[in-house]
Amino acid sequence: MSPPMWRQLSFSLLLGSFCIALESAAQGNSTTDALNVLLIIVDDLRPSLGCYGDKLVRSPNIDQLASHSILFQNAFAQQAVCAPSRVSFFTGRRPDTTRLYDFNSYWRVHSGNFSTIPQYFKENGYVTMSVGKVFHPGISSNHSDDYPYSWSFPPYHPSSEKYENTKTCKGQDGKLHANLLCPVDVADVPEGTLPDKQSTEAAIGLLEKMKTSVSPFFLAVGYHKPHIPFRYPKEFQKLYPLENIALAPDPHVPDSLPPVAYNPWMDIREREDVQALNISVPYGPIPEDFQRKIRQSYFASVSYLDTQVGHLLSALDDLRLAHNTIIAFTSDHGWALGEHGEWAKYSNFDVTTRVPLMFYVPGRTAPLPAAGEKLFPYQDPFDPPSDLMDAGRHTEDLVELVSLFPTLAGLAGLPVPPRCPSPSFHVELCREGQNLQKHLQLHDLEEDPYLFGNPRELIAYSQYPRPADFPQWNSDKPSLKDIKVMGYSIRTIDYRYTVWVGFDPSEFLANFSNIHAGELYFVDSDPLQDHNVYNDSQHGGLVHSLRP
Repeated sequence: MSPPMWRQLSFSLLLGSFCIALESAAQGNSTTDALNVLLIIVDDLRPSLGCYGDKLVRSPNIDQLASHSILFQNAFAQQAVCAPSRVSFFTGRRPDTTRLYDFNSYWRVHSGNFSTIPQYFKENGYVTMSVGKVFHPGISSNHSDDYPYSWSFPPYHPSSEKYENTKTCKGQDGKLHANLLCPVDVADVPEGTLPDKQSTEAAIGLLEKMKTSVSPFFLAVGYHKPHIPFRYPKEFQKLYPLENIALAPDPHVPDSLPPVAYNPWMDIREREDVQALNISVPYGPIPEDFQRKIRQSYFASVSYLDTQVGHLLSALDDLRLAHNTIIAFTSDHGWALGEHGEWAKYSNFDVTTRVPLMFYVPGRTAPLPAAGEKLFPYQDPFDPPSDLMDAGRHTEDLVELVSLFPTLAGLAGLPVPPRCPSPSFHVELCREGQNLQKHLQLHDLEEDPYLFGNPRELIAYSQYPRPADFPQWNSDKPSLKDIKVMGYSIRTIDYRYTVWVGFDPSEFLANFSNIHAGELYFVDSDPLQDHNVYNDSQHGGLVHSLRP
């Protein structure tokens, strides 16, 4: 079967399942004035975007969304790796509650039968749909993306994603390789397309079907890029000439960094082009010219992703759905691009835990579009950048991804789930995050910075497991049984404080009296978190703050 026929068949099966689910939803409780929800989740996206002040990266479509949204400057993931982060924010519970620190368990079996965001919307009359990488695939979502609990019909996965880690990257020798850096001619790759392109097409097809539905919808669209390998249309490299690419501002491993805090970026080292560099493990630096190429390809992948977001939002506009659809945009975690001599995620630093987060709410974050007006016309990143775009509303308050559940529920007019008791393993529906709706009040955030309380009282919690005190082959992604140390981290407006303590994986128990190492960085004097003053400070009282 030819690739176009296979893609057409795959999408036809998706629409067939959709029609059955739509008939079922129409027979249940549905409301015509409910707001729809479009949740866009990006894989490994740090806030390297124009709307977050990055002067290099071309992201005009995401910037345009931000101009009509409330943007959170300081949003943090609860664990900087895919499956634990996604399960955490979809259930509204922290990793110590989901008990997922790796990729190898399903929370409904391993921890508790916790409800998810789409499940809650589904139970309240919504048609819930998943396209692309939404839940992390595999055991952690029961090999089904948590279907049928979370979704009205089986999630859509692009057929071309199976080629992501295969030898499809043309090297200088003319042969195909499984490289880290993989700019491609789309016409030459298997099936003649890429996963994120397919996901955009499938999502637009579902929006077209939902336009005439009496049931509201919850559509989650998960994009793969800029997750490695950096496999993207090669023309996006032109946006980032290597001579314009600087190294990370702090490309060396800090002298004061505890070894347990360092991640040796083993998944990067597995790629053929990186193996050819013969870099020593664990600290050996990547040659500077290759560092620039990694950063170039990451930024190019972001601009490619931006075009897909642009096509999706433009279609939402064309279908006249922008006036009754909430749009939430975020990432599962950040990604280090050479900062602290590190690459990838797998740490507690800001660069890996901080994520973009924004909400567009019709009539609240932006006026309702007038007849014939487009809020989200497609923006070409190859056009000269414009300085005319409104920056939109933003807040510096520290928030967490675990707040996504109560916030989306509240914005859609559904009852906000109650706060979780402690422990909450027996409670199916509750949340451990704050409801962020207060930030959408019609009030000038700059007029009264204390409208929502003292910003110095706000805390974002993150954590990361390690198998040992020193970097080794499985330091980045230890299996549960191998976890010996847990790094608990708090981020306030003034500092980041991390303590690495003994951890018993059989009892899921941290021993805060068994401290292996600590880190303390002050934001004002050390924004890049390069100068650890833990051993120079009185820090004992902070240990009690590490439990949310």
